[in-house]
Amino acid sequence: MNKYIAFLRGINISGKNKIDMSDLKSEFENAGFTNVSTYLNSGNVSFLSNENNLKNKIEDMIYNRFELQISVYVVEVDVINDILSNAPEWWNSGNKENYDNLIFILSDDAPETIYEIVGPPSEEFEKVQIYKNVIFWTFDRKKYQKCNWWKKTASNGIADKLTIRTANTVKKVCKSN
Repeated sequence: MNKYIAFLRGINISGKNKIDMSDLKSEFENAGFTNVSTYLNSGNVSFLSNENNLKNKIEDMIYNRFELQISVYVVEVDVINDILSNAPEWWNSGNKENYDNLIFILSDDAPETIYEIVGPPSEEFEKVQIYKNVIFWTFDRKKYQKCNWWKKTASNGIADKLTIRTANTVKKVCKSN
């Protein structure tokens, strides 16, 4: 069996798309996944499976059970570990002034396409680097409103193409189970 992480986009945010994590865990188990674990209340699930086409199966399960159209990014833990081991030096450096994120692309767009749509980072306040099919993104916590990527990743036309997790969340969900 392979260990996977599912990142659900946009659940339990500002009272929208509410899903109780214990209910979500139960539904994953009912769908045949094993060693299911959730982390935080924002849709981070680790599980074991031998199946293929997990993204569609999970999205269908969420729709059928919770009546929510939620996009899901599914990735093997080994792939995440490779990504984390190739993080740029400045990402997750321990600098408390910075906020470190990993951007997962839900659409069929390449990371380079997302970069072109969003545009270059604001040099003084943020850094961005592509690795394979993800984007490392760090920004200054105090000056986030001046960051190009902060504004644009949340804008119409791009927000639905992405799901973003902090460095700490990605690391912790990979270690669960």
